[in-house]
Amino acid sequence: MRAGGRRSMALGGGIAAILCVPPAISVAAGASGDVLLSRGRPALASSTLSVAWPASATVDGRAGTRWASGAGAGTQWLRVDLGPAQQVTRVRLHWAGAYATGYRVQFSDDGAAWTDAYRTGSGNGGVDDLRGLTAHGRYLRVLATQQAGASGYSLWDVRAYGPGPAGPAPESGARPSAATPAIAAALTASAKKETALQLVSSAENSTLNWRGEYGYIEDIGDGRGYTAGIVGFCSGTGDMLDLVTDYTRRKPSNRLARYLPALRAVDGTDSHRGLDPGFVAAWRAAAKDPVFQAAQRDARDRMYFTPAVRLARADGLRALGQFAYYDAAVMHGVSGLRTIRERAVRARPTPAQGGDEIAYLGAFLDSRDTEMRREAAHGDTTRVDTAQRVFLRAGNLDLVAPLTWHVYGDEYTIER
Repeated sequence: MRAGGRRSMALGGGIAAILCVPPAISVAAGASGDVLLSRGRPALASSTLSVAWPASATVDGRAGTRWASGAGAGTQWLRVDLGPAQQVTRVRLHWAGAYATGYRVQFSDDGAAWTDAYRTGSGNGGVDDLRGLTAHGRYLRVLATQQAGASGYSLWDVRAYGPGPAGPAPESGARPSAATPAIAAALTASAKKETALQLVSSAENSTLNWRGEYGYIEDIGDGRGYTAGIVGFCSGTGDMLDLVTDYTRRKPSNRLARYLPALRAVDGTDSHRGLDPGFVAAWRAAAKDPVFQAAQRDARDRMYFTPAVRLARADGLRALGQFAYYDAAVMHGVSGLRTIRERAVRARPTPAQGGDEIAYLGAFLDSRDTEMRREAAHGDTTRVDTAQRVFLRAGNLDLVAPLTWHVYGDEYTIER
């Protein structure tokens, strides 16, 4: 049914193809006693096409106002802060012409970990009146993952009902804005990038303090020779050679310059020939040099972070997907990342191709696991399975803190 139509969602009969969570969602005859919880509550969206169509329009109770997301493919969301955590039994969505064919209605207590109350891959616009929900949380989110057309998403109205009482509508003098909120920012935003660097450091260096790892160096027995520095530059894979070459260009009289011939000779092998016995001490001494530290940061971004994030954004991925690409590039190189991606795309289309982001990321992480298990030294896949998959299962597509994960048996947390 198109815009202007109305329906209530229930399992069975004419909409058996719709996947609902939980399976007991049905038409509730006694819903008239429920309290409207969302009216006037603070609303936020992942993107806004114009200040004329802000997220707050979906909860203002006025006809003729609506939210419109930014144009383009990919996942977008609208979030309503219900104030105190609420029990929610019904959600009513009124889609405008730019509706979602695939979307989820989710709830969260902290705005980071989300639980599905309902999901569908066959939405057809109009009014979706979802009754018989058993949801609870402070935040309600409509996560739109697949669009009907090429113009983003738009909602006239979002209403949440429950036993209440409703929180008071806060007074706000804030003007509508079309700016992307910080929690929806790409991985290139400073706070998100810091999160990504800490996540990688937990796997590469067993610490969140990546700035303390410029001097790290050892042979971990993975066939790549020495592994060193803030993202594990390797003597056997060319990136350490590129780094030291750049450092020497910046500062010719450095402690590592004399090892450039040896680094060229061992590239592509696990040999230490020409590096031992002095290279380890020279690396650690050079790591105290701000010029070498800057060279490491620039090499990390040039070789791994920037190309990985660029590819992820072209695929329509949000911050979690951008991080998944970056972490894969750090371990496998950008060429290895592309191999992992190609295998994933054969299983699921990317959001830019019209696919569901959560489904695609699941396929990408499966492909990453496969690639890791091909190398005996990287058979432990916890940096994927007990970190990135944890965030994906929680619906944390924007890498919003707090984050808790495990890598190689150790637990890490990034607080809000």
